[in-house]
Amino acid sequence: MKYLSKSSIALVLGITLFSFGCEQKQKSEAQTLKTPNSPNKTDISTAKAEVQLDNIKLPENFKIEVWAADIPNAREMTISEDGIVYVGSRQEGNVYAVIDEDGDGKADTKFTLAEDLQMPNGVAYKDGDLYVAEVSRIIRFKDIKNNLNNPTFEVVYDGYPTETHHGWKFIAFGPDGMLYVPVGAPCNICDPEEEIFASITRIDVDSPNPTPEVYVHGVRNSVGFDWDPKTGEMWFTDNGRDMLGDDVPNCELNHITEAGQHFGYPYWHEGTVKDPEFGDKGGPASDYVAPAAKMGAHVAPLGMRFYEGSMFPAEYKNQVIIAKHGSWNRSKKSGYVVTSLTVDGSSATGEKEFASGWLNEETQEAWGRPVDVQEMKDGSLLISDDMAGVIYRVTYSAK
Repeated sequence: MKYLSKSSIALVLGITLFSFGCEQKQKSEAQTLKTPNSPNKTDISTAKAEVQLDNIKLPENFKIEVWAADIPNAREMTISEDGIVYVGSRQEGNVYAVIDEDGDGKADTKFTLAEDLQMPNGVAYKDGDLYVAEVSRIIRFKDIKNNLNNPTFEVVYDGYPTETHHGWKFIAFGPDGMLYVPVGAPCNICDPEEEIFASITRIDVDSPNPTPEVYVHGVRNSVGFDWDPKTGEMWFTDNGRDMLGDDVPNCELNHITEAGQHFGYPYWHEGTVKDPEFGDKGGPASDYVAPAAKMGAHVAPLGMRFYEGSMFPAEYKNQVIIAKHGSWNRSKKSGYVVTSLTVDGSSATGEKEFASGWLNEETQEAWGRPVDVQEMKDGSLLISDDMAGVIYRVTYSAK
């Protein structure tokens, strides 16, 4: 039997202690999002959701799981650099922070940051602060990561219209640092006198006296937009008017090339359909910007994002992924899917179903409704569902 010298023992002991120290450091770094218990913190690691994942159809080698359960009326999402997912709601009136604390690929903690707000659908994150859009105001939670246990907010602006019809908002920061805020039409079909209705506005949240600027006009109800990573130009979804029949008009995907453009509402729909009530007041269709893609009638396209990750196959790079919430008054339901389109310059073509199965076509019963899509750092995709009250995570692994 060989014996180690004192110097050898010291060397081995030193390596062991160094390795142990590194392991402890790694564990500590992996737990930086651990937060103490507080009244607004909920453990959702064992929460169950009434979902039918086996019915969801995806392209080959894609997988969908429930990333977070017990997120009532989950609507728009935004993600911080730390991987915290902030979620707005519409009917619940709540705002959530959802965290995967142990790094196992599923959320286990939910913080309720605010309750009883007025349709806080929209959320946006910038420079450590969380912005939330209610119907008439924008509020800000400063340094939100360090105040999850005791969140407070300040009012940034409180001058948006108070009308609740299409009053809920999707918000996001553009490449110019401005916060983009849509203001829907206060009706199914009308011609509002106030310029701010049926528009997308932008506002400088860092200004001491922020004032919205109408960026584009003729937008009936946009609840989703993003900027092309290649061109920096803005694209947005728009929900078409009701009560013209099952198949008219199409909902739209639109492309903005300059400020001040008008996209037709209430005079023209989908670029070619003249409104029977207001069409004669608006001049020819050529005066307005036609949609880049027609999305189907009453499908309610909401959240959309350009896919920039590397987890999915190369064909998905820079594609637009759109959540279609689904129709509410069509004789045969449409939507209830997530689709993808290829964008090249000003054209958007080749729309394909990416995820489907929330609607039973035979019974016409839906058990879920996709609302928003958000890409995580690893390239996986989150999908919020306000009907099932969950957030799904879609991953890809080639076999």
